[in-house]
Amino acid sequence: MTIEVALTTENPTEPVDRLESRYDPTFVARLALREKQVQQSYRPIIQIHKWFARRPGSVFRSLLLSEFGDQSLSADYFSGHDVRGIIADPFMGGGTTVFEAARLGLSVVGGDVNPMAYWTVRQAVSPLGLDRFQREAEKVMDDVRNQIGDLYRTSCTICSEPADVKYAHLVKTCACPSCGENVDLFPGLRLAEAVRHPREVYHCPGCNALREVDKSSAPRCPECDHDLKERSTYRGTATCRYCGDKFKFAPLLAKPPKHRMYGIEYRCVHCYGQVQGRQFKTPDAEDIARAERASQLLEEHREELLIPDQEIQAGDETSRLHRWGYHRWSELFSDRQLLGLGLLMRRIADVENDEARYALATVFSDFLRYQNLLCRYDTYALKCQDIFAVHGFPVALLACENSLLGIPKVGSGSFVHFVAKYVKAKQYAKSPHETRYEGRRKIIVPIPGESIEAPLEASEPSAETQGAWLAAAPSQKLTLRPASLDGVFTDPPYFDMVQYAELMDFCYVWLRTFMDGRAEFAPETTRTDDELTGNVTRLRGMQEFAAGLSEVFCQMSGALKPGAPLVFTYHHNDPAAYVPLIIAILDAGLSCTATLVAPGEMSASLHIAGTKSSILDSVFVCRAEAVDPDSVPSVDERVALDAAAMREVPYEPTQGDMLCLRAGHVAADAIRGLHATWNSSESIERRFEIATKAVVEATVAQEGTS
Repeated sequence: MTIEVALTTENPTEPVDRLESRYDPTFVARLALREKQVQQSYRPIIQIHKWFARRPGSVFRSLLLSEFGDQSLSADYFSGHDVRGIIADPFMGGGTTVFEAARLGLSVVGGDVNPMAYWTVRQAVSPLGLDRFQREAEKVMDDVRNQIGDLYRTSCTICSEPADVKYAHLVKTCACPSCGENVDLFPGLRLAEAVRHPREVYHCPGCNALREVDKSSAPRCPECDHDLKERSTYRGTATCRYCGDKFKFAPLLAKPPKHRMYGIEYRCVHCYGQVQGRQFKTPDAEDIARAERASQLLEEHREELLIPDQEIQAGDETSRLHRWGYHRWSELFSDRQLLGLGLLMRRIADVENDEARYALATVFSDFLRYQNLLCRYDTYALKCQDIFAVHGFPVALLACENSLLGIPKVGSGSFVHFVAKYVKAKQYAKSPHETRYEGRRKIIVPIPGESIEAPLEASEPSAETQGAWLAAAPSQKLTLRPASLDGVFTDPPYFDMVQYAELMDFCYVWLRTFMDGRAEFAPETTRTDDELTGNVTRLRGMQEFAAGLSEVFCQMSGALKPGAPLVFTYHHNDPAAYVPLIIAILDAGLSCTATLVAPGEMSASLHIAGTKSSILDSVFVCRAEAVDPDSVPSVDERVALDAAAMREVPYEPTQGDMLCLRAGHVAADAIRGLHATWNSSESIERRFEIATKAVVEATVAQEGTS
């Protein structure tokens, strides 16, 4: 069923059936919590390219339908739509708002200061001929495989036939300052747990070989009886196995640390079906020779490969790389990786069709996160981990060097796997679906008439004919028509929680080599003074964040139709972190008409697991209308209602959840209390002082009633 909806301007003083009343937090949470467990399955579109802290698409679909639908949310959600109007997202990031609005038929304006965000969304929205893309991808992989495929081969230990390497396992090394011998910096010796493999796999220093042993609390090498629970490093201190001296290895790493290959996981087509678990081996002389051959080829051909060699700028996250001796982005890759990436990049650049070449370049950019020396091996799942498994650049003592092209449907993180993901993402873009449950039965529900793909425009599109205007620019500088937007839906930066530019530079320095002539990729870095993320290195604090956020919200508010909402998600358990939002909303002439609850994170996410962080967002609904503070229930009552809605899911809110929900409602009270007297012409220091005082007073007031 397709629903035709024409948007009209309502008198904001009259009660209307809109988002504040139509939103169903329990219904939304059931969808969102499931989606966040396997987000790429529910929203394959996110596989276009990595972005950080993506909010569930089901949340933004629900918010949009709650505002523009004409039935109950649960009835609207699984139906096709053709809504007329224009929606903007000034912090489009990974594109969730753009995707969900385009699906409904809305025209969209998406802006982001980071060109990687712009490119990710552009590639998702722009049409692509999948048959041609797949043919070009196969040609590219065949050509590169013919050049260096042998560098990713090994000999099977069972049948001695050639086999495909899945992963090479590397350990960092450091010269002992006492005797000069190279010391392996093993933090532990276990490579694989006895879960998805029948026995535990350890590296034995005594034999310098991989050994498989039965699971034990005190494992020992079956050949030399070496204690496999031994640790050669502990808290930055290494023990030399040659002279016995202990030394701090961190100060010795003025240059990038060296690595030694100590293990290989492979797959032999002849023997794999007869082997229980995975196939591991100790590298032999031929394996070492292949790695050395890669280094030799790199030295001979490096100038032809145009491998980016930009310096890593200092930053809140990147300075950690400096401490490990990494000062150029190219130093984060092994010689074999640089050779393979350089050849693959050169071959992609030769693809004549623009859209196929852009798509392959995007695949290349994304798969870099599994093709570097900061990747680790998951000893439980037995696979390579993404460099961005956490939102930073942690440097581990062990590294997992992935196969470049990979084996179809075997392993993860190789080019062939990312091509397949891209195809799946674009198929979803053309024909999106939703997922619902009948008991425990999962049902895929096609949504007829909807598509994420939309014509790209060079300026603000019209409401009558769908279009998408995407800009790699600060949203406060976008030229928008007055009273043209039917809504602004966004997920702004959470102050300093994610350093988007510092992280995305890792991919950007490579992707820009494909983009000759595109203005978005002219700068050497994605870092800019216009980025709103708090950053100590760049001296961006709360006040700078508030001033920038205010500019964006004022620009968006000036383009909203009368009564149209500005809606955004946010969470932080410190009420003071909401002060910049309060200032921005009030500067824009808006008040808070509702604060809703929605899941935004997955509790098992590595960057929040084991912390008191919340997985629940506060959804602020803001409009240009006054709200009587006395007409709103107390903070305690609203938090209790939010918690009750989550328990119906069922989901029991944590202490962190409750703190964040409370802080969101306190911020909303402060906005409503200041709306009538707010003076946006005051200095930012004065506005910050007034908003901070209001938050403190609102916090004290609600604590007094608890």
